[in-house]
Amino acid sequence: MKIGILAVQGGVAEHERTLRQVAEKYRDNSDSSWGNLEIVLVRRAEHLEGINGLILPGGESTTMSRLLTLSGMDTLLKEALDAGLPAYGTCAGMILLASNVLDTRPDAIWLSALDITVRRNAFGRQRDSFEADLTFTGIDEPVHATFIRAPIVEDVSDKVEVLCREPEGRIVGVRQGRVLATSFHPEVSGITDVHEYFLSMCEDANFTYTA
Repeated sequence: MKIGILAVQGGVAEHERTLRQVAEKYRDNSDSSWGNLEIVLVRRAEHLEGINGLILPGGESTTMSRLLTLSGMDTLLKEALDAGLPAYGTCAGMILLASNVLDTRPDAIWLSALDITVRRNAFGRQRDSFEADLTFTGIDEPVHATFIRAPIVEDVSDKVEVLCREPEGRIVGVRQGRVLATSFHPEVSGITDVHEYFLSMCEDANFTYTA
């Protein structure tokens, strides 16, 4: 399996480390292909070729959108998602995948892969960061979630499955078909559960992107 990580800005290394943890965990499991995970840092169009899934990391969503626009990668990513490429966005990645974004810059772009409305920085500033154990549909054990200047999902269409909510009931995890997003950062919590959930999605999709 070949998984890309969008590497224009943000928490790329943390996602790469988590995927390597998964690979190590399944290295000696002959029933799983995850022990041979190939990780690609996606910065240019050619890096998308042959991937089975794409992770959009946390970071600064407006900076990421500006860099994607300048490079033309925004159009390429939309085409890949429209073609059926599985994707997982955390925090800023969720914002990029949304179809409507509140409290953002007027020149910001998003990819409209999830029929959701999100609000940027809904939990406040960096000092308001917090952690919580959440029930996550499709994962047996509670997921330890880290929230850092995180967005919240304010509205979803009937096409979207709500996977988890934070302690006050606000939506922080969603899925629509082959696209997954969380407001929080499992990649900084030392857990692999959510990444394994995404890899299962990629496996089920059996999709390889070709330009």
